[in-house]
Amino acid sequence: MRRVSWIIAGTAAVVAGGWLTFEWADRAFPPPLPERLDISTEVHDRDGELLRAFATLDGRWRLNTTTDQVDRKLVNMLIAYEDKRFFDHSGVDLLALARAAFQFASNGRIVSGGSTLSMQVARLIEPRQSRSLWAKARQLFRAVQIERRLSKHEILERYLTLAPYGGNLESVRAASLAYFGKEPKRLTISEAALLVALPQLPERRRPDRYPDNARTARDRVLARMVSAGMIDQREADRAAKEALPEKRLALPLLAPHASETAVRNAPSEATRQLTLTKAVQQNLEAVARESAQKLGVRLSVAMVLADATTGDILAEVGSADFFNASRFGWIDMTKVVRSPGSTLKPFIYGLAFEQGLIAQETMIEDRPSDFAGYRPRNFDMAYQGDVTIREALQLSLNVPSVKLLDAVGPARLVARFRQSGVTPMLPHDEPPGLAIALGGVGMSLRDLVQLYTGLANRGQVRALHDGTEKQKPENPAQYLLDRRATWQVGDILSGVVPPQGAARRGIAYKTGTSYGYRDAWSVGFDGRYVLGVWTGRADGQPVPGISGYVSAAPILFEAFERSGLAAVPLPPAPAGALRQAPDQLPVTMRRFGTDGGLTIIAATEPAPRIVFPPDGAHIAIGDDAADTMPVVLKLQGGRAPFRWLANGKPLSTPDRRRASQWQPDGRGYSTLTVIDAAGRAASVRIFVE
Repeated sequence: MRRVSWIIAGTAAVVAGGWLTFEWADRAFPPPLPERLDISTEVHDRDGELLRAFATLDGRWRLNTTTDQVDRKLVNMLIAYEDKRFFDHSGVDLLALARAAFQFASNGRIVSGGSTLSMQVARLIEPRQSRSLWAKARQLFRAVQIERRLSKHEILERYLTLAPYGGNLESVRAASLAYFGKEPKRLTISEAALLVALPQLPERRRPDRYPDNARTARDRVLARMVSAGMIDQREADRAAKEALPEKRLALPLLAPHASETAVRNAPSEATRQLTLTKAVQQNLEAVARESAQKLGVRLSVAMVLADATTGDILAEVGSADFFNASRFGWIDMTKVVRSPGSTLKPFIYGLAFEQGLIAQETMIEDRPSDFAGYRPRNFDMAYQGDVTIREALQLSLNVPSVKLLDAVGPARLVARFRQSGVTPMLPHDEPPGLAIALGGVGMSLRDLVQLYTGLANRGQVRALHDGTEKQKPENPAQYLLDRRATWQVGDILSGVVPPQGAARRGIAYKTGTSYGYRDAWSVGFDGRYVLGVWTGRADGQPVPGISGYVSAAPILFEAFERSGLAAVPLPPAPAGALRQAPDQLPVTMRRFGTDGGLTIIAATEPAPRIVFPPDGAHIAIGDDAADTMPVVLKLQGGRAPFRWLANGKPLSTPDRRRASQWQPDGRGYSTLTVIDAAGRAASVRIFVE
């Protein structure tokens, strides 16, 4: 009995000594388990979808992975294949170690490993320098330490985040995105089996380089799952026939400008969430890239799409191609200050509507005018004469816009902009001037879209934000225009003809071209969304032939169409907002006055004069009068609209153009007459032969 007692006491002493030694070693040599792993910084959209990831400092794609982000079948396969007693042991599976040792002794080679997931995590956080017994013992020790500090759930997530998958890919999420182009939330059986098999020999089993090795390893996992009863043989056979990925895909790189800004503003945060929507962002980036290729080598495209009711930016494209040096793709053109061209004209008209100076059918003169030495000209260098306010805005006529700005006051317009959270850039130490109407002011695309949220949101502006801000901004609605004036402007702009080939979407839009053909703009809105488009050269060089209507408007309509957002109807007319016929207008509003400092260069324009065909001309029409080309008619002077007559019969309805056509109906003398809006007439007599 005494001997037995000594044996028991000795055993207890050894156990106690071993326990004390382990406790001392555990405290003296803690495992490297930082609270925050060195993982890739991620930028997500409003729904948590990955927009962009940044590699770690050592160049690894190591995405933080939780079990909620991974298909459950992959987790089950991993445990069944790597560590089936994972939830029962304390870091070391003695049965698995004994089995591995017996197989090694019997076969002279390693048949199966005895490593647990905890031991593999130990190897991942502290890579061993050799395959010695001491290294294995150290790994066993670390596994027990890890089990004492982390829960089973945390250990599993560490493995999913740190496991290698070939090259610089680490983590299940990075591997799934690189090989399958999707997050591992929903995987096929074949995909899950491949992701379980790769970490054992990540370089030798890469499917893009060693497809045979990858297929063999995947099929081995499938066979083990059949043996474990997790899947049946038919499922395994179908999975084995599934093709493996042939190449490694690039990880998502959406919204590069916004992503870099977000990370720069909060470098310590592992994830940043933006207000963007991934699908919309992806679609608009594709539109920008394709459109820039059509426009030219050095031209770029920028876009901002915002929710007018909240100010949330749903998509923003800073350039057509972030990595294209010829387009200066790294420059975020949504924030660069440029001349907005004619895109500010709607706000001038809005102020005039708000002050009761005009109605849609009010007549206004479009002819050469002098504003204290400032003499604006129209884009096409021609003038339309008398036009309605509706026509003046839709045609983007310069002189009427300057007349209205002169009446409402440039300072008041700029004050409204500032009140809406937008500060336009004016020449140093100069007060706001009439040139603002034609783009004589600096403004960014984001500023412009912010102002247009007021037109889409019944006169209330929401400050734009995308989540990159250092602090979440307060965003109360700011007053821009009253509801009736806003509706009048939107009603007019909704009648602008879409560019050729574009489908009608029920949007209101305005285009603009800056001085010298440097920038082309188009901004459109429906009842909820505002989209702004800029195109041009980022270095500010002129681009001959570029214009808002020809270059930017088609991109606007295509981007709206491909955005994936459902169209929202423009709001109905508020109480008191009317579109009155000319004879329903008060006498004082039927014609916009010429007071307020405005002086007409020619108080009475010259009478109309037919310049072609000249009086007495002989026109040959050939043998078959029905097949002859029509005769071109041209005039100078007069006040539009013009009515043409041939031998006393009207040729068509009144037209504002100074050119028309006439189809002779026979030979002989004919008299051609034109009558202008003032009732003045000019005639020529010609002979058709």
